Amino acid sequence: MKVSVLGAGGWGTALSILLHDNGAGVTLWAYKQEYAKELSESRENKNYLPGVIIPHQIKVTSDIFEAVEPAEFIVVSIPSQYVREQLSTIAEVDFSNRIFINTAKGIETTTLSTMSDVVESTLKKFNRKNYVVLSGPSHAEEVSRRMPTAVVVASIHEETAERVRKLFMNAYFRVYLNNDVRGVELGGSLKNIIALAAGISDGAGFGDNTKAALMTRGMTEISRLGEILGAHQRTFSGLSGIGDLIVTCMSRYSRNRYVGEQVGAGRSLNEVLGEIKMVAEGVATTQAAMSLARKHDIEMPIVEQVNSVLFHGKDPQIAMRELMTRPGKKEY
Repeated sequence: MKVSVLGAGGWGTALSILLHDNGAGVTLWAYKQEYAKELSESRENKNYLPGVIIPHQIKVTSDIFEAVEPAEFIVVSIPSQYVREQLSTIAEVDFSNRIFINTAKGIETTTLSTMSDVVESTLKKFNRKNYVVLSGPSHAEEVSRRMPTAVVVASIHEETAERVRKLFMNAYFRVYLNNDVRGVELGGSLKNIIALAAGISDGAGFGDNTKAALMTRGMTEISRLGEILGAHQRTFSGLSGIGDLIVTCMSRYSRNRYVGEQVGAGRSLNEVLGEIKMVAEGVATTQAAMSLARKHDIEMPIVEQVNSVLFHGKDPQIAMRELMTRPGKKEY
């Protein structure tokens, strides 16, 4: 099987290695020519996965047409706010019989669209039944080192999801099936906001009790918005919901938790974002989630406070006090 992985960050690189392990012919596309050349020659992604060897059989290119033309499967591992821009360059290619696998975890801020809607509205010849989203608690640093990981793939077409499961599943990467595309997309996207909240809590000096409360009540907010947008509540109890929430709020690899921690300790958001090499998807998703909450008149107090801390300079101590002193209510 021929697979094109669009995006040579940590996750795109890790998935390329996994797919190569599974016997697929893999082409890894990098946005910049000089970066593609560096990866091709050094066989190491020194920026995102230092010490992990990229097998020589994986072809690296900066020509997106060269990457996608022969591929049966297209894996999209581009930051969510750039997916439309990059796919627009290949919008005229006939993808009606190819499977698109999205791994970007975000909501487009300009349209408030999930990635399935972005892909469908950008590509001219595309069949939605061939769209799959892959999500779950899966840090690239661990998958690239073949540590046991479980994820979920979702599609409206069961046969398509099964083909993708077979493509990815192996002894260290277990894949479950789901048909709730919207729920899996939203779970993977919105949990990044709660990871920012967990990081802010750490940076501000709060404890484990605080983080547990933020994670639990944060999942309530995710479910609340998800159901309004057409997702199934049970999806948020699974790998793309609570599973991804746990790892992103707790892990030393989490970019979103790190950004929140630095902001919680008193640094500006722009300063922190300027120093990290990877994209913290939750920053843009916070703005999108706030817009969706207002549009649908949904109460999302944790998301609202994260938005105020990140973009309006609110003191985390004041934000936490306001969360804690809201009027009492039933848990459910």
